[in-house]
Amino acid sequence: MILVLLSAYFAEAQQSTRIPRIGYLQIPTSPNPARIEAFRQGLRELGYVEGKNIIIEYRSSEGKPDRLPALAAELVRLKVDVIVTSGATVTRAAKEATLTIPIVMRQDPDPVGNGFVVSLARPGGNITGLATFRPETTGKRLELLKEIVPKLFRVAVLGSSTMPGNAQAF
Repeated sequence: MILVLLSAYFAEAQQSTRIPRIGYLQIPTSPNPARIEAFRQGLRELGYVEGKNIIIEYRSSEGKPDRLPALAAELVRLKVDVIVTSGATVTRAAKEATLTIPIVMRQDPDPVGNGFVVSLARPGGNITGLATFRPETTGKRLELLKEIVPKLFRVAVLGSSTMPGNAQAF
C-alpha cells in the first residue's frame, strides 16, 4: 500500500531531472534490516534504485523520542519529497514539522484518534498510510487463544488507556 502511494507520487517527479528524496524517520537504535530491505525491494520493483534514481534520507532518534522533532525538521530542511514514518510518536513529530510534505505512516493503531487524519475514507491533509487498528479481529484472537489453550476460562488484556484506540482494539 505504501509503495503504491509512493509510486503514484514519484510518477510526477520523474518528469523533472531532479532525483526524488524520501525521508525515512524512525525511533529504533538499530533499524530492522529485513524491513529496510523490503522497503528497498518494493521501490526496486517500481523501478527506483537507491542512489541511482532515488535518494533515501534515513534518520533515527536512536531510541530517544525527544530527538524526533529535530530530525523531522532536518528532513523538512532537506526538502524531501515524502516522509515515511512508523508509529504514532514518529508520525506526530513529522506532522508538527510540516503541513505540506506528504507523510506516509507505515503503521498506526488509530490515525483518526491520534489526530493524523480526518477519517480513514478521506484522510485529508498531508498524512496517509496504514491503519493497524482492527477491532473486528478481536473475536478471532479470542478464538485462536481458545484453540491454543482449550481450558482457557478468563483473559486479561493490558494496555494503555492514554493511547487512542488501545481500549477499543481488544
